[in-house]
Order: sequence, then C-alpha cells, then structure tokens
Amino acid sequence: MDDSYKRRINYQLNVLSKPLVSCNCNKTLNEKIKLTGIYRDGYCKTEKNDFGLHTVCSIMTDEFLEFSKSVGNNLSDPLPEYNFLGVSSGDRWCLCAERWKQAYFANKAPKVILESTNILTLSVIEFRLLKKFSK
Repeated sequence: MDDSYKRRINYQLNVLSKPLVSCNCNKTLNEKIKLTGIYRDGYCKTEKNDFGLHTVCSIMTDEFLEFSKSVGNNLSDPLPEYNFLGVSSGDRWCLCAERWKQAYFANKAPKVILESTNILTLSVIEFRLLKKFSK
C-alpha cells in the first residue's frame, strides 16, 4: 500500500462534507478501550477491504442491540479472544451501513451522529434518512 493511500484513509469526510469526527466521544468508552471502527481508532473510516462498510456512527440502544442479535450479529456479548468487550446501550459504535438500513426498515434504527458518519455511507443510505435519525 502506498503512502498516498494511507493519507487518503486518514482524511475521510463525514456526510456533511467536513472532516470526520471521532465516533468515540463518550469518555467511558475511551476508559474501557472500546474503540470502534475497522481500525479500532474511534473513527468510522473505511477502506477497500471493509466489505461491511462500517461507516455509520450510532448511539446504541437496547432495542437495536436486541435486533442486531436477532439477525445474527451479537454486539452485546464480549469476545475476549478478539479483545472485544461488547457494546452497551449508550455506547457510540460504527455500524455497517446495510445493518443500520435494515434496522431502519424494522423500526429499530439507533440515532446517528452525522459529524462522525462517513460520507461513503451515502452510497447505501439516503442523507434524509440519516438526518431524520440524527442526534
């Protein structure tokens, strides 16, 4: 991977066409080292191997976490072998764009932080839907 590619993934934009803001704004998350994003750096960045497009910064709710578990993605339970502490209601987490969209159509979508949601999300979800669910 060349240096210009590394620079591009570090300077991605949000859905407001401004620099992407950290999704881990919750001090508790940082203390617990529950960093989100495919790079586990707190940002909803993406790159060519991120097939899930983990770009939607959302505030987790019990309702969404139960929904996600019911469709095969249990985010709540820790997986120590992967250094994953589990996600709780109130945590901010970079969700897959398709999962958020699926939750939207099931009336289970969590709130979205627009400043921390990657602009590439717009290839899957219309801005008006994200704005409707923004915090």
